[in-house]
Amino acid sequence: MMFPALLTSFAVILGASAQSSSSTSSPFDKYTISAPGINASFIAYGARLTNLDVNDKNGNPQDVVLGYDNGTQYLTDTETNHTYFGPIVGRYANRIKNGTFTVDGVTSHIPENENNGKDTLHGGIVGYDQRNWTIVSANTSSITFSLLDEAFEGFPGNIITYATYTVSAGPQWTCRLVSIPLDGPTPIMLANHVYWNLGAFVDPANPTVLNDTLHMPYSARYIGVDNILIPTGTLNTVANTVLDFTSPKQIGADILAANNTCGLGCVGYDNAFILDRPRYSAPEATDLVVLTLASNTTGIRMDVRTNQQNLQIYSCNGQNGSIPVKKSQQHGTGTTFVEKYGCLVIETQQWIDGINHPEWGQDQYQIYTVDSEPAVVFAQYDFSILPAS
Repeated sequence: MMFPALLTSFAVILGASAQSSSSTSSPFDKYTISAPGINASFIAYGARLTNLDVNDKNGNPQDVVLGYDNGTQYLTDTETNHTYFGPIVGRYANRIKNGTFTVDGVTSHIPENENNGKDTLHGGIVGYDQRNWTIVSANTSSITFSLLDEAFEGFPGNIITYATYTVSAGPQWTCRLVSIPLDGPTPIMLANHVYWNLGAFVDPANPTVLNDTLHMPYSARYIGVDNILIPTGTLNTVANTVLDFTSPKQIGADILAANNTCGLGCVGYDNAFILDRPRYSAPEATDLVVLTLASNTTGIRMDVRTNQQNLQIYSCNGQNGSIPVKKSQQHGTGTTFVEKYGCLVIETQQWIDGINHPEWGQDQYQIYTVDSEPAVVFAQYDFSILPAS
């Protein structure tokens, strides 16, 4: 079904498109795209997804991503909690040990912004999530942002990135990130950083994702990390551990036994799962569903396809009930907040810190030059309703 807001969304996107070439437009203005059964809104600050509405089992639209009602609140968040709600992170997502790497004999040092200077997270002090992207194209169902990275944060070389978001009947949301190096070899690893709650907080008494089901059929291995989540170089198997989601499992089934898996003293998930596609597939094949997330509360199911070879899964262990959910997600008489385990982040990316582990053989997927193919991140999210039990 079409949402009632679709006609107004059409007007908003046309107006927003016209504004994008104006110096008076704000990076915090929302732009909405729509297709049958799905609405998605974005702001230019971080090329960020702020809202995503799909129908639940009762035919009611539900906003299934975390964020804020007002676009300027994302700037406030950056200056305080810095949760990374919904943006593109880069130029290199996840962590870089000591903020240092060497490409073609040249060593680069990126400002460390985590763990008292022991690593770089999501591209440095001012990553792509804090940049004001430019809207280069928009229509009722698709929007494209661009960002010229002029050696931001000390990364070698300049690159230009295009981020295209599309919604279509299904309903389906597709993300395509294309990064083109303009000079010299450089590492590139981008990712979307969306916080999901398919239950959409419709049950205020149960605001977590612990009862949601997660399935990653091709993730039989994960990257070993130290106490601050920096890869050690080891590649481990999930068999007989709490990290085994190769068969469908409730997120909360083993989470209290996941001691120190997400860092020293942490209970929960914050792990890099390797995607080992079947023998007759290909390392970057996009025809397979590599992750399924489902909520019995709303009946919403999400299937993910991607060309990436790693899934970083974070169970919102660091949330503490201090951030209220959006107005569209307030369903009770009181205020619902984002509690611990109140969401799940799914980052489709390459092997984390692969630029510091040549033994993994990941350079072809992480180091790009002016005469190589562009760096491409493709991720597709299909939504459906669980069968009635």
